[in-house]
Amino acid sequence: MMNSLVLPTALTAISSKRLITATALAGVLALSGCATTTETTDVIRIDRAQGSEENIASLSAVIQSNPRDPEGYNVRGSAYGRAGQFRQALDDFNTALQINPQFYQAYANRALVYRNMGKPVEAAADYNSALKINPNYDVAYIGRGNIYRQAGRVDEAFGDFNRAIQLNTTDGRAYHNRGLIYQLRGDHAKAIDDFSKAISLSPSAPEPYNGRGVSYIALNDDENAFADFNHAIELNDKLAEGWANQALVYERRGDKARAAKSYSHALQLDPKYEPAKQGLARTRGTT
Repeated sequence: MMNSLVLPTALTAISSKRLITATALAGVLALSGCATTTETTDVIRIDRAQGSEENIASLSAVIQSNPRDPEGYNVRGSAYGRAGQFRQALDDFNTALQINPQFYQAYANRALVYRNMGKPVEAAADYNSALKINPNYDVAYIGRGNIYRQAGRVDEAFGDFNRAIQLNTTDGRAYHNRGLIYQLRGDHAKAIDDFSKAISLSPSAPEPYNGRGVSYIALNDDENAFADFNHAIELNDKLAEGWANQALVYERRGDKARAAKSYSHALQLDPKYEPAKQGLARTRGTT
């Protein structure tokens, strides 16, 4: 979708940090982050090349050739957004909407930028505007659902993800995020089904593998969990979550030396990642 920042591959952008904490070792599952995390799958993975002088000049030339076409501003705004140049992105989306107030994709794109600027109220208003224009726009349901989930309005979030799925969305984030809610509710069989669907739609995204692995752990299926955590690391070895999850399986197996190494690696990637800190404290001195 060239006209939207909200691409299916956005699922790879961020991890809703889910890791089983120390209480899991006593048989109690704690899914940290399913409802309280401040991070969502709507966080933009910054690509500075999108905002390069050459790329912006090319997009600006398109606008200059047809300054009353809102699509040109929407596309350039998307490039600015991916580059992390949020103010310029907002200017372009504003212009696109001034030209065409019915341009629902531009509302959703502006909403995503607002999300990344820490303005969920403005983002929700834009998703609502997009849905008033097009009640069947799956991207807006997914985006608004993430805002609801982050705010603890889980039932409303669940409804939005359900609606996107009913619309036959091909965006894996709908299934991934609904899976997180099933996980929060303790319905791990349904969570696994949703994470598996997310994987089929976005096979290069590590997040649903980590999510599915957590639910496998909850069902005491450590072998499948370990396979999922390892595959998540293969897809992106820069996420602390994957290494800490892998470490937990080692720890559950009694292999504290390997667990400590993986926890240490997680902390190298994210020194503030609390589950890795706690895990290393439990296994320190075994390397």
